[in-house]
Order: sequence, then C-alpha cells, then structure tokens
Amino acid sequence: MKNILEAPFVEEMKKITANMYRQGWDERNGGNISYMLDEKDVAEYLDLNNVIRTIPSGFDATELTGRIFIVTGTGKYFKNVQDDPENNLGIIRVAKDGTTMELLWGYSDGGRFTSELPAHLMSHMARLSVDPENRIIMHCHPTYTLAMNYVHELDEKKLTHTLWETCTECMVVFPDGIGVLPWMLCGTNEIGEATAEKMKEFRLVVWGLHGIYGAGKDIDEAFGLIETVEKAAQLYMISAHLPRINTISDKELQIIAEGFGVKYRKDFLDL
Repeated sequence: MKNILEAPFVEEMKKITANMYRQGWDERNGGNISYMLDEKDVAEYLDLNNVIRTIPSGFDATELTGRIFIVTGTGKYFKNVQDDPENNLGIIRVAKDGTTMELLWGYSDGGRFTSELPAHLMSHMARLSVDPENRIIMHCHPTYTLAMNYVHELDEKKLTHTLWETCTECMVVFPDGIGVLPWMLCGTNEIGEATAEKMKEFRLVVWGLHGIYGAGKDIDEAFGLIETVEKAAQLYMISAHLPRINTISDKELQIIAEGFGVKYRKDFLDL
C-alpha cells in the first residue's frame, strides 16, 4: 500500500488550501472544499474495507452511495492543512443508507467534515446531472467579490454583466454567468438546496453577503473560475467611483464569445 500522504489528491488539497489562505479568501476556518475521487485511485493508498468510524451527515445523499470524497474539516484552518493534512482533511465514503459517511482516513483528532457537507453533496449531485466530469465543489470568501456584494445589485444578470464588461477574460471563463442567492443562514439544508438548484444552471454561485461557490472538473478549473471573478471584482471596486470613459460593449462581448466559440448567456446581454 502506498503512503497516503504522498497521494496526488492529498498533495492537491494541501497546495490549494495554502494558496487560498494566502489569497485571503479563507480567513480562520472560513471556506471548504470537497473533491470526488476515483475509487481505484484511493485503493492504491487505503484499505477500502477499513472504516475508521461512521459519521451521520443529516442529509440523504443516496444518489452518491459509494462515492468517495476528500473534504476539509469543520473548524479547521486552511493554513494548517499543508503541515497536518491528516488532522485537517478527511476521506469519506457515502454509506449505503445515504445519510452516513464512512471515514476512511483523516480527522485524526476526532473531528468531522465541514458543516457545509450537505450543501456540497447537493451541489455535486446537481453538477453531475449536468456534467459528469465535475468533481470539485469549492467555497470561499474572496475579498473584492464580497465587497462588491455591498455596493452592487445582487441580480444575476446585472452582476454577471458588470463582471463581463470589466475584464475581457470573464466572458471566456464563465460564459454561463453567475448565479446569485440572497443572504441565507449557512450550514443549513435550505441554503444547500438553493445552491444546488442554481448549480444546475451555473458553475458559480454567489452567496449574498457571504462568499462564493465554484464547481469544476478539477481543482484548477474551480479555483480559476473564482480567481477570474475576484480579479474582475477587484477592478470594479477600484474603479467604480471614477467616471467610466471606456468599457467593453455588449456587441464586443458577443464578438469575444463567438470568437472563442463559447456557449454564453445571450439573455444576459442587451443587443
């Protein structure tokens, strides 16, 4: 059996959590990541018959029975993952009853997965129904994106359009736009259900006055989506109070989308 601490998926989680913490997106124990793994890859590092303990999730994820995820822990700081992954991360499998998680590795201090796990599992199910390649759900609190929530209308079309016209790459990176939810209490099934419904249509969902959810086929894609939104939000926040002399027009946004061959939300443009 290979050393689990050298597994590529553990290394990926170590690197991305450290990077997100350095970006200032995951202060204290803010933010969480779940990464769906291939059973055959995990079997190279763990005995899949050895269940350390079971943890109730409070949510029926029968649709994901048998699926394995590496997930950040509740109350854990992203800055500590790199030095102590076994305590701050866990590898879990959805048990046959759908509501129980089987711990295969991690949470070594007796901890458990993030309190947002139901929201993650709901979003995984939603994204898999749209794109079976989606494996990552990532939640964080990007500074400028969050600041923009307080000064810009929390409207999907208007927020998406503002970001699109602020940075040329936005139309190429998230042509499907951004879903938006009003402020809701985090850690509840209610916000998880609302996020999952949005995830059927968008890979990015803003939690009003809280943060953002991103989905992707791998860590780079999910991170890159959020990173691009954050860059555009930063440009907006440092220029919004100044007279707007130039901007990317809707016609130019259409040219970008068609030039790069991306399927975009035509209803988010005024042509």
